[in-house]
Amino acid sequence: MKIISYNVNGIRAAINKGFLEWLQSASPDVICLQETKAHPDQLDLSLFEKAGYPFHYWFSAQKKGYSGVAILSRIQPDEVVFGTGIDYMDAEGRNIRADFGDVSVMSLYLPSGTNINRLDHKLQYMADFQDYINRLKQDRPRLVISGDYNICHRAIDIHDPVRNANVSGFLPVERAWIDNFISTGFVDSFRHFNQKPHQYSWWSYRANARANNKGWRIDYNMVSQPLKDNLERAVILPEARHSDHCPILVDLNV
Repeated sequence: MKIISYNVNGIRAAINKGFLEWLQSASPDVICLQETKAHPDQLDLSLFEKAGYPFHYWFSAQKKGYSGVAILSRIQPDEVVFGTGIDYMDAEGRNIRADFGDVSVMSLYLPSGTNINRLDHKLQYMADFQDYINRLKQDRPRLVISGDYNICHRAIDIHDPVRNANVSGFLPVERAWIDNFISTGFVDSFRHFNQKPHQYSWWSYRANARANNKGWRIDYNMVSQPLKDNLERAVILPEARHSDHCPILVDLNV
């Protein structure tokens, strides 16, 4: 099963930049999207079906033009779960899950913490999400959580760890949360295969950051421990340029 996660920073804008042609070329079995910024009635859904993804599921924020996640699949899932059942989370359209046999694939978009109010919101979200996953794993232990976590885990994951030490996305409390999340039974699939520096998934639009590879690795395919032995490959795909993020891929032998 080839799974791609991609924060598209607006699915309509990404389509205008060649997203659908890229999707057909990349040809994942499942793609998890974040920050779609669109409701299904604002999209021509037949375009995704023509691209080879007849099964597509959208979970949008109540606020138009904001947040939103989706899962597109070549194969029909047994079940799709929209949201977590936690009202304030689900109002922002940040979580959707599709079950394929005993493997569950989730598209996650954690909030950013760009100001003190949003940081408090992000920390609450992270705590509640951890509790939700702890419960979910009891029923769905073979779990892939793909998405934009809005957190760099280690200094190797950010271009300037010193100057960004007090910036949301690389705060000690956020990094500790990733530590704890992994310790509850997950594998950072990319770092399972690749320990090299300068491997990023997001670049600011400012100061020519992408051309200079001054980025952050904030997108993850987290794989639960029961799937660790099924891991075959995990890579970042920086050549895709439909967003300020790039896609990340994980291959599972399931």
